[in-house]
Amino acid sequence: MVSTRSGSTPAKPSADSRSSASKDKYDEGTNYVAAGIEANPYFFALIIAAPFLSLLLGYLTSPEMAADHPGMATAPLTMAKTCLSDLPVCGRTVLMAGLSVTPTTEGIQFILGFMLVALILEQLLPGEIQTGPETLTGHLPKYVDNAIMHCIASSAIFWAGSNLGPLTDPFYDFGIIYDTFTGSIAFLNIFGLIFCVFLTWKGLNHPSTDDCGSSGSLVKDYLWGTELYPRIGSLDLKRFINCRFSMTFWQLAGLSFAYRSYTLHGEMDWGLVLAATSQYLYLLKFFVWEIGYMRSIDIIVDRAGFEIQWGCLVWVPAVYTLHTRFLVQNPSGLGLPVASALFVLSLAGVLLNFLADRERDVFRAQNGKCLVWGKPPRYIVAEYEIIDRKTGKTATKKSLLLASGFWGIARHFQYTFELTAAWSWCLLANPLQNGVLPLFYAAFLTYLLIDRAERDSNKCHLKYGSYYEEYCKLVPWKILPGVH
Repeated sequence: MVSTRSGSTPAKPSADSRSSASKDKYDEGTNYVAAGIEANPYFFALIIAAPFLSLLLGYLTSPEMAADHPGMATAPLTMAKTCLSDLPVCGRTVLMAGLSVTPTTEGIQFILGFMLVALILEQLLPGEIQTGPETLTGHLPKYVDNAIMHCIASSAIFWAGSNLGPLTDPFYDFGIIYDTFTGSIAFLNIFGLIFCVFLTWKGLNHPSTDDCGSSGSLVKDYLWGTELYPRIGSLDLKRFINCRFSMTFWQLAGLSFAYRSYTLHGEMDWGLVLAATSQYLYLLKFFVWEIGYMRSIDIIVDRAGFEIQWGCLVWVPAVYTLHTRFLVQNPSGLGLPVASALFVLSLAGVLLNFLADRERDVFRAQNGKCLVWGKPPRYIVAEYEIIDRKTGKTATKKSLLLASGFWGIARHFQYTFELTAAWSWCLLANPLQNGVLPLFYAAFLTYLLIDRAERDSNKCHLKYGSYYEEYCKLVPWKILPGVH
């Protein structure tokens, strides 16, 4: 039903077609939404190329690239023209450049040490128990809410163990993430591919919950995953990889890159320093909101397969840090006034993104009994069904779909703010001087969020049926009003 606080209530629709569609999609192993090879062939093509591309991006921002091909990283269009003039030679050069990125002892040691610290903090830090959304089989995922303590502790430990910390005999230089990056990303690639084989096997043979199963294709099972909430003992593998490793690495990498740039060039690169600072604050916001992330499409829909687990292990470190890593060898050249303006724009995106997410979280926590922008909220009370796999019985549940505030402007208006921050960070790399390569992250994220909004819409149509159609009438735009 629709609650508008003015007595408007449409008739309750039949749930037959909705429940049948949900069951069919779940039985296919996709949990409310189509996914995998047949769902998005362009994304599938990117997945096939991603392992090599992550290595190549590591090389393009390395000291070796700067020494072997001076100036080429900032002139990709010139490089493309040269390639077109002799494709066989260009192809071999690119292939050899990517394959030159191999694991190193230093990179392996750093990654294993980084993971060990994250694992210890994950297990030892206290916190209240929070839950994610109930699954179609009735499973209620539980998490210890200790993300902020993890964020503070991991930052403090990284600083304390470095040459900038209090130790007279430090373990490493603060620029270690840049210094070991190519060896680290190569190791993560191998580790990630093997880890996803383990996840596929585990979901088929030893699943942690009933939200598991095979699609009938081993390729799709490997890419998409066979289990929604895999655990080893008390360790939630999805949260550990997606948040405690991936986001922490991204958060600290920018600071490490800024320090290495300063030691190489002897001066502050304001584009790099302010991009790293803004990203650190964005990820601090992420850890404040981590339980909200555990209730997002990445967790409640995407199974633990190559797409999301390898993506967080390898693609996030390789791509999400690209624009700041690029600046170590190729300074932005931005003055403080221009860099500060872009920094303020990025912070506005970060703040508004946080406020939008918090607005919905507060609304849900108070079961709609709150004010949104000073007014009683409009929302849909949507019904859906869960299935007990053991008995075959179904039970009806309810969700509140907010159609006020930020969520009344567009169904994913928070993505607009996230993209504002992302494009600001990439512009701080000064593409007018440094070429288009530093824009890769923002361009990829734009595509990713458009695709995610579409997948979320498909999921909600399958889950809520006519209730979601009523919601779409109230909020017709997906991301940006008048555009998408």
